[in-house]
Amino acid sequence: MKFIKMHGCGNDYIYVDGAKEHFSPEEKRDLAIRLSDRHFGIGSDGIIFINPSDIADFEMEIYNGDGSRAEMCGNGIRCVGKFVYDNNLTDKTKIDVESFGAVKHLELTVDGGKVSAVRVDMGSPILSAVKIPVSVEGITDGPVIEAPITVDGREYRMTCVSMGNPHAVVFTEGIDTMDLPAIGPKFENHPCFPNRVNTEFVEVIDRGRVKMRVWERGSGETLACGTGCCAVAVASILTGRTDDKIVVEVLGGEICIEWDRTADVVYMTGPAVTVFAGEV
Repeated sequence: MKFIKMHGCGNDYIYVDGAKEHFSPEEKRDLAIRLSDRHFGIGSDGIIFINPSDIADFEMEIYNGDGSRAEMCGNGIRCVGKFVYDNNLTDKTKIDVESFGAVKHLELTVDGGKVSAVRVDMGSPILSAVKIPVSVEGITDGPVIEAPITVDGREYRMTCVSMGNPHAVVFTEGIDTMDLPAIGPKFENHPCFPNRVNTEFVEVIDRGRVKMRVWERGSGETLACGTGCCAVAVASILTGRTDDKIVVEVLGGEICIEWDRTADVVYMTGPAVTVFAGEV
């Protein structure tokens, strides 16, 4: 199988041309588990198959490092844009990419014949508790903003957002020294999240900049999470902590997020980088 290793701010995946490499869903899950291993495999947060689509230019099919399917990946979709352009699968700089039935719109920035950055129309944030989904006493269709959640004997306040996948955003101090491998799985598998959850721990620097660490369901701590950055921006704006356009600092770099509240659309802009190509 031929592949290309790519990353967006350190959130790395193995990318495969699904039009040329054919596997069953079971085989794809097995490949994700085996090849994502950083000691005995290629090493990644998961594997992404780029397939033909009936409703868009391409389809993005994502498997986490534990073999589970993911609905959406913001860093991953930027790399899909770079993959298809740099490998001559398209000559367009504006493309549509399907993921789990939802279509996202991409604008590619080309420098020297290669894509250097991608702006993604991530659509509208989902704030309804039942649609995220998250179970909070007294809330069904309404938003979950700074709601209490007790994890490992400590009460936190979370703001929940779905960007096609569920996120719980927690504003707190001391994220640099937080024992995320210990607390992350307890958030991920908390009973109030029926589909598990991605959790972002956030410190606000100023009105235009925040810093976050993220625990992704199925992958653990990653260096970046594009949908998580979007959720963080929405939560920061909803709680009055920041302006409508912010920079999110992640362990692997920076991602710019803007929430156009008039159109109710979130835009994400960030880098896409090829690491190496290979065959396994």
